[in-house]
Amino acid sequence: MTRTIYIVGLGLIGSSLALGIRRSHPDARIVGYNRGEQSRTIALEQGIVDEASDDFGQFVEEADVIFLCVPIQQTIQFIKELAQLPLKETVLVTDAGSTKEAIVAAAETYLSDRQVNFIGGHPMAGSHKSGAMAADVNLFENAYYILTPSALTQADAIPRLKDILSGLHARFVEIDAAEHDRVTSQISHFPHVLASSLMHQAGEYQEEHPFTQQFAAGGFRDMTRIAESEPGMWTSILLTNKESIIERLAEFGERLKTVQEMIATGDKEAIWQFFDQGRRIRKEMEIHKRAGVDSFYDLFINIPDQEDAILTVLEKLRGISVVNIRINEDNRADIHGILQITFKNKEDLERAEQIIHEQTSYQVFVD
Repeated sequence: MTRTIYIVGLGLIGSSLALGIRRSHPDARIVGYNRGEQSRTIALEQGIVDEASDDFGQFVEEADVIFLCVPIQQTIQFIKELAQLPLKETVLVTDAGSTKEAIVAAAETYLSDRQVNFIGGHPMAGSHKSGAMAADVNLFENAYYILTPSALTQADAIPRLKDILSGLHARFVEIDAAEHDRVTSQISHFPHVLASSLMHQAGEYQEEHPFTQQFAAGGFRDMTRIAESEPGMWTSILLTNKESIIERLAEFGERLKTVQEMIATGDKEAIWQFFDQGRRIRKEMEIHKRAGVDSFYDLFINIPDQEDAILTVLEKLRGISVVNIRINEDNRADIHGILQITFKNKEDLERAEQIIHEQTSYQVFVD
C-alpha cells in the first residue's frame, strides 16, 4: 500500500526532506503545501513532490505522515488547525522547528483528544540558500536529526520515522524537548545573539574608526558569519526559548566581567589560563569529529597569491563534492592565503587531503 507523505512547507528543509524520503522510498506519494507559488511550481517541476497546494487542509485526510516544515509560530498554528481537521487514525505528525518545548506543548494541548502520534523533530542542518530551488538530497548527510518524544509519541513513532527518513543518511538522537532547548540555547541560539551584537558594536565603532570595516576579516569574519541569518526565524526562536537564552546571556555577562577584571589587574597567569582552557575545551569538543550543527569537515591549504592557484586546487578535486570554499587571512599581504575547503563527510575530506598532498607542493592540514 502506497504511503502518502505530506510536506507542509516547501522551503529548503521541507524540499530537501522530500528528496531524501524519495531516495529511500521511491514508491511513496509525496504531496506538499506552500503558500508561495514559486516554490510549489519548482517542487512540481523538479519532481520533489507529486502534488502541491496552497490549501493546508487539502491533503491532511490522506496523509500517513505529516511533516510541519514552517516557522515555529506557523507550526503551532497548524497544530491547532489539525485538531479540527479529519485525520487518519494511524497518522504520524512531526515538525522541523529549531525550538521544541513550545511545539511539543502545543501538540500535547491541542492534539491530545485526537490520538495523534506526534514526535518533535529538529534536523540540524541548513544553508544560506532558501526555497525549493535550494533543495539538496545530501543536506542532512551526517547531520544530527533530533527527535523529541512527547506524551503523544506512540511506541512505533520513532522506528517509523527513522525508516521514512533513512534516505537522509542523518544521525538520529533522542532527547527531551526541554533539554534540547537548553542545549541549543548555548551552542546555537546564544551564538547568533552574540554575532549580531558584535556587528552592532563594530558598526557603531567604525563611525569614528573607519579602518574597522577595512580590517574586519579572519576571526571576526568567522565569528560573525551567522549574523546574516534570517531575522524573522531568529525572532521566533528567541521568543520560544526565552528562559534558557536569557540565562546564557546573563552567565556570559559575568564571564566577560571576570575577563575584564583579569586585564584591569594585569593578571598575566589568569589571562593565559583563560585562553589555554578555551583552547583545550574546543579541542575536546566533537565539533569536527562527528556530526554537529554544521556537520562539515574542513581542509586547510596554504597557497601563494598567484594566478590560477585556487583554480588548480579545485581542478584536482574535480568529482569530490565541496560544501564551501573560503580564503582566510586575506587582509595580510606578507603571508600565503589559507584556502579553506569544506566537505560533507570524512571520506571526501581524506581523499582531498591525499590528492593535494601528493599532487601539489602546497602545505595541507586538517583542523
